[in-house]
Amino acid sequence: MTNLRFQVVEEAFKKKPLEVATPKERPSEYFGKYVFNRAKMYKYLPAKVYDKLIDVIDNGSRLDRSIADAVAAGMKQWAEENGVTHYTHWFQPLTEGTAEKHDAFIEHDGKGGMIEEFSGKLLVQQEPDASSFPSGGIRNTFEARGYSAWDPTSPVFIIDDTLCIPTIFISYTGEALDYKAPLLRALHAVNVAATEVCRYFDPNVKKVTCNLGWEQEYFLVDEGLYSARPDLMLTGRTLMGHDSAKNQQMDDHYFGTIPDRVQAFMKDLEVQALELAIPCKTRHNEVAPNQFEIAPIFEETNIANDHNMLLMSLMKKVARKHGFRVLLHEKPFAGINGSGKHNNWSLSTDTGVLLHAPGKNSEENLRFITFIVETLMGVYRHNGLIKASIMSATNAHRLGANEAPPAIISSFLGKQLSELLNHIENSDKDNIFNVAGKQGMELDIPEIPELLIDNTDRNRTSPFAFTGNRFEFRAVGSEANCASAMIALNTAVAEALADFKRRVDALIAEGHDKTDAIVDILREDIKTCKPIRFDGNGYSDEWKAEAEKRGLDCETSCPLIFDNYLSESSIRMFEAMNVMNRKELEARNEVKWDTYTKRIQIEARVMGDITMNHIVPVATHYQSRLAKNVMDMRQIFPIEKAEKLCARNMKLIEEIAERTQAIETGVEELTNARKVANKIESEREKAIAYHDTVAPKMEEIRYQIDKLELIVADELWTLPKYRELLFIR
Repeated sequence: MTNLRFQVVEEAFKKKPLEVATPKERPSEYFGKYVFNRAKMYKYLPAKVYDKLIDVIDNGSRLDRSIADAVAAGMKQWAEENGVTHYTHWFQPLTEGTAEKHDAFIEHDGKGGMIEEFSGKLLVQQEPDASSFPSGGIRNTFEARGYSAWDPTSPVFIIDDTLCIPTIFISYTGEALDYKAPLLRALHAVNVAATEVCRYFDPNVKKVTCNLGWEQEYFLVDEGLYSARPDLMLTGRTLMGHDSAKNQQMDDHYFGTIPDRVQAFMKDLEVQALELAIPCKTRHNEVAPNQFEIAPIFEETNIANDHNMLLMSLMKKVARKHGFRVLLHEKPFAGINGSGKHNNWSLSTDTGVLLHAPGKNSEENLRFITFIVETLMGVYRHNGLIKASIMSATNAHRLGANEAPPAIISSFLGKQLSELLNHIENSDKDNIFNVAGKQGMELDIPEIPELLIDNTDRNRTSPFAFTGNRFEFRAVGSEANCASAMIALNTAVAEALADFKRRVDALIAEGHDKTDAIVDILREDIKTCKPIRFDGNGYSDEWKAEAEKRGLDCETSCPLIFDNYLSESSIRMFEAMNVMNRKELEARNEVKWDTYTKRIQIEARVMGDITMNHIVPVATHYQSRLAKNVMDMRQIFPIEKAEKLCARNMKLIEEIAERTQAIETGVEELTNARKVANKIESEREKAIAYHDTVAPKMEEIRYQIDKLELIVADELWTLPKYRELLFIR
């Protein structure tokens, strides 16, 4: 009996890295080659048109449709010089992926022929079918109209023969059906609120920009082995599989030498990414075997988010060229690290980073403290919502396991910053100004001569850790759209800053000194948001109990966590900041519950199919082989000796029988649980049923299958094992 598994493993071992053509230019010379960036705008657009477009991008001015035709003409000329024949509005629907419909640059010329044409109207707006995208009931199947509208702040780019135009996606009735529209609103909200607070310290500040630096973790699996695992192909993760004897215990993969095939893939990916102006800077082996990371330089959040979505699509394409499949599921393999997408978040003005310390003077240091505290206020007030923004059926497997942060939002600040906030909270005004700081430095509040922030140990279990000049939001999942977390975080911070300014202004109106008013409000907020600060072990049972005492959201059920979007405080915040209205929030939650249900539903069906078509037949075949061996032994040896010699095989036969029976019963119960859940009309209640009754049965079945994997003869097992999936290069 020839086992396909052995063939694909052997082929994987024989694969050699592809020869990757290295551009002769330096990366800086081909960076943005296929992007309509400012240099190309300057070259291909009339001067007045260029100036107006730059004003839109830099200052948020409304796009003048009168320049659209000129912009479209310049884009078309540049695109055709690069072999482009089609264009598409590239948008981010609520599927967690991207969408595009390609149209050719052709129209009838009125003389029986065709001409290449691309007008401003086609650039600015299109009408993609909105009926088949998730809308949470905003659009019915028979109500198909939706609009995509050009986002000038995110550069147009070329993929193959297509000009890709980043756009928002809204319904005919005006509601956002995507991630970009509410993200842009959230970024505007935090810009307005933060700019007003900044003017307490520097009246010349004109704009606050939110920056994002994502770190994309991923697994690579040999394509042949991937194709031999139906669960990986259909769900993105292994629904069964016993631990390899060696996985990540030795920590020898982390930052280790990058395997040749992987290095070739990374090199190819980086070149193509840089040509699309994705500023890739870091690459390395991650902790788990076959796990890697790529990270760019910080960018403005809207562009960074687009670049991450583009990179995830690009890396899948490049990986197949090199005989790999990219796994972006947060937990494709049990028992080893999952993959996250750490979102390094910061705010900056044209004068510098707001979260950077020490500052040049006392005002900058007080500004730093203000933005740290108000960020914590936003995260504290909406910690349940922040958690909901990163929660999914896939990320739920990762959170709280193998160095991933737990499903309780808290913030690590480090020793010195924590001590500083405690000092502000507890000191009275008479002695707050003369406090001994680190290394004999005086630390005066608010007239702080110097503020020293240590490079403290990183807390791997903190979901939202301060790391010197930014917060690292570590809980975001690897296959998620960063926009979900950035919408919630920026809106929460915008609300906190707006509330801070309102209260400070009220004190100033009463005659208080501006600095005293700021310090008084900061002291109140430091006390209020103190429950969100935690520098200890987020995995400990003590922390879970303590977090509950502090009033933090400790819910672990994914469908119930989504309820945070519809709390009155969340709705009030989103509406007040003009990011999303109640109807949009209700619709998005319908999509989230439906997506959760379908994810578990697909996994349950795949598990049932693999179990009955692969696992049980293989196990019973091996059982029959053992039974024949027992019968042969009894014919050869005297009965007493035969029974003694056959004891092990008899024990295995019995164990296989018991486990296969448990598996078959489990699959039947799993199917029945699905049928019951599927009859529930409410998307929320159906998702809860899948979480409570369907998902646990899958774990019970997996336990039995993984035990069988250790028993059944290796040559009979048809599915590639962890030791093969994780260590093929």
